[in-house]
Amino acid sequence: MAAANLSPLSSSLTPNPSDTYISFFPKTLIKPYFLLKPTLSPAATSFSQTHKTLSIISCKNPNSDLSYTNQSNPYDLSDYYDDDEKPREECGVVGIYGDSEASRLCYLALHALQHRGQEGAGIVAVNDNVLQTITGVGLVTEVFDESKLDQLPGDLAIGHVRYSTAGSSMLKNVQPFVAGYRFGSVGVAHNGNLVNYRALRAKLEDKGSIFNTSCDTEVVLHLIATSQHRPFLLRIVDACEQIEGAYSMVFVTEDKLVAVRDPFGFRPLVMGRRSNGAIVFASETCALDLIEATYEREVNPGEVVVVDKNGLQSLCLMAHPQPKQCIFEHIYFALPNSVVFGMSVYESRRKFGEMLATESPVDCDVVIAVPDSGVVAALGYAAKAGVPFQQGLIRSHYVGRTFIEPSQRIRDFGVKLKLSPVRAVLEGKKVVVVDDSIVRGTTSSKIVRMLKEAGAKEVHMRIASPPIIGSCYYGVDTPSSEELISNRMSVEEIRQFIGSDSLAFLPFDSLKKLLADDSPNFCYACFSGKYPVDPRVVKQVKQLK
Repeated sequence: MAAANLSPLSSSLTPNPSDTYISFFPKTLIKPYFLLKPTLSPAATSFSQTHKTLSIISCKNPNSDLSYTNQSNPYDLSDYYDDDEKPREECGVVGIYGDSEASRLCYLALHALQHRGQEGAGIVAVNDNVLQTITGVGLVTEVFDESKLDQLPGDLAIGHVRYSTAGSSMLKNVQPFVAGYRFGSVGVAHNGNLVNYRALRAKLEDKGSIFNTSCDTEVVLHLIATSQHRPFLLRIVDACEQIEGAYSMVFVTEDKLVAVRDPFGFRPLVMGRRSNGAIVFASETCALDLIEATYEREVNPGEVVVVDKNGLQSLCLMAHPQPKQCIFEHIYFALPNSVVFGMSVYESRRKFGEMLATESPVDCDVVIAVPDSGVVAALGYAAKAGVPFQQGLIRSHYVGRTFIEPSQRIRDFGVKLKLSPVRAVLEGKKVVVVDDSIVRGTTSSKIVRMLKEAGAKEVHMRIASPPIIGSCYYGVDTPSSEELISNRMSVEEIRQFIGSDSLAFLPFDSLKKLLADDSPNFCYACFSGKYPVDPRVVKQVKQLK
């Protein structure tokens, strides 16, 4: 994303090397949930062009630096159940303008987006031109209660649920971030990942910037603060001209709500409207449905949408090439009841399953799914194959991150806590089990073994996506390429590794054929290894479990 190709605004962006740009005032609080009311000094609100100080409003929980590793917590379920066997669901964002209960609606919308991130949640609301913040570690319902929401009045708010794709999971990295700069305050919530984050951070630090988090989103605040432009909108454009990668962001100031999507449109962002006229932005339409907002359209790739007292203004200030929307939104991330990139997620997954049955038929008695993400594809497979679909695996929704195991270790303990086989469905049957993807293969092998122990005569694994051979650098937490089983083994070798009687993936060409005219608009880097934007960094190999 070369700035020269995006806007003529770049000519005035070179900062003065002698300026001191950023100073931070982190606070330490005892409680994990907090409320901040930024107090701006006269210098901070001055229109003087010589004062270029950004104060980021951030809190650090003294307990948040504690990371529960396998050594310090012997009951950590990650020892037993490979939660990172699936790509993680990046983050979810919400923005609401023009509703007196903006923060409460934000809370509900974040609950609808909980599947996109379970490590932390936060809301920023604007009341009397003051940005007030509450963030915390945990699920939305754990971070917020009635008393917390009472502290967030106002008709303008943004929110965020987090799974960390950049930065660790400490409280100080939980968004939205709020900062004060010389013309006021700004809050931001970001879904995506900036591939040039390290280079930008190093450049800013060389000029005196001090970073308070390990999150790539903080770079955006620094770029906004150091911009030479006066209008806030142009500062956002200036920042977006310098960042590369995936970003669907919502910003809030004292009087504006701004939504921005990167030129490639990697991550989704939709706009809706409530019956009272309130404007809502969200990562998925399922969030709109819960708060009774009508879906209007997507925020287009490269588009900036501004909502204030003058109404709604849409600007396409960034050149956008061929869109490269994340195909995994339709394979795994998004909820089936959402419309993502203008397409029903449910219909996409059903068609993937139907194609899988056409391309890789097998003699079987029953079709089951690995819940929950494999269910719709399994329904499509069963319908096309003319074989009954049944619930052969029941998922428990009440297992937390830790659980005490008996002293005599139970094989595949974590998987058995999460998934329970139904012997009446499986015993003596030739079973097709449909899953959305295979990443490392360890969980698949445990599932196959569990199904056979429950009496399945044969287990035929069908995967409703092509083999994953490349890491994602655009806001999805995937393992390094060396850890991806399809990058190291052939299909037959994987079949032997997981122990199934047969194994088939949805062919890459068939996937593109299903998407028809929309096929060129998707990013397939995880299947092809061809990246629309140069990643610039290499993922580190994690220790295999």
